[in-house]
Amino acid sequence: MTTNSNLQIKIATQSDLAGILKLQSENQISQGGSLSAELTQEMIQEMMSDMPQIVALVNNEVVGFLLTTSQAVNKKRNVPIVDVMFTSYSGNSDSYIYGPVCVSNTQRGKGLAQLMFKELLNQVPNREGVLFIKSDNESSLRAHEKMGIKKVSSFVFNNASFDVFAYLFPNS
Repeated sequence: MTTNSNLQIKIATQSDLAGILKLQSENQISQGGSLSAELTQEMIQEMMSDMPQIVALVNNEVVGFLLTTSQAVNKKRNVPIVDVMFTSYSGNSDSYIYGPVCVSNTQRGKGLAQLMFKELLNQVPNREGVLFIKSDNESSLRAHEKMGIKKVSSFVFNNASFDVFAYLFPNS
């Protein structure tokens, strides 16, 4: 867990769920954001019971989240874009899906995505994470490249181009 003044980076709990859902809703494409899917409360709760979900809080308000899904939980769902991603790059048998990641408008550019990623690596060391980013999402592409995450593939889904990234960092 990281705490700087009013900032806290930690594993999400049930008490953070409403804040995650609110921030996710505010950042959907329909609201001018860049999140391409909306997870239900039940989906996020299932993810919480399976893998660590990371949140950033300022004054106890959720201002960022980094969600993860194991392949076992993903296989229970019908998420065509994730299936296409894994067709493009299969990852290893223990890899997990990194994302979505979201930071509120008021907190962007302050390194919160990197801090949440660092906490995730502390919680889930030595496992490969696989993610996709829309190819025209320059800020997300830059942020993830800064974290040392490497592009491994690309694909097209619903006439949009996506880049696939993967990482496997030992716990340091």
